[in-house]
Amino acid sequence: MSLWVVIAAAIALIAATLAAAFAFLGPERIWSLYGPADLGPVSFETLQRRKKPNDALAAPADLTRARIDVYPPVFAVDAAALRRALGRAIASERRLTLVAIDDAVPAERYVQRSERMRFPDTIIVRFLDRPGGRSTLAIYSRSQLGGNDLGVNLARINRWLDKLAKEVPPVAE
Repeated sequence: MSLWVVIAAAIALIAATLAAAFAFLGPERIWSLYGPADLGPVSFETLQRRKKPNDALAAPADLTRARIDVYPPVFAVDAAALRRALGRAIASERRLTLVAIDDAVPAERYVQRSERMRFPDTIIVRFLDRPGGRSTLAIYSRSQLGGNDLGVNLARINRWLDKLAKEVPPVAE
């Protein structure tokens, strides 16, 4: 038997063993070896974006000095009503878990997992009152694993904002 056949057989055996362990233990348990799925809170005022392309940010310009990917609209409801509307808007999101609520800020933190590999992403949403009974929000979505999210976090933010706009139409400015 040639050396290449032995190497290929060894690689196949290792891959099969890893696949069996992944199936037996489950992806959530495997990824927990890299730390908790919930990456914790952030302060938008002092937020420093990652150097790797595995996060995305929607925020009004007056909230943060970090690079903003999407400027969210202003809505003709107060922050409390916007918060309830977002809850309705994202209720259909799959593999989404609310992990923390901060009523003082107000803010919410979620973990959403990818469909196949169950990679965890942490999403922080902060609700901001604006003058005249209006409001807006900030969303920071970041991946726990990988150096590149292939646009998943930005797509999530855009999807959530689109769903929210169907619940509460933005103010035309």
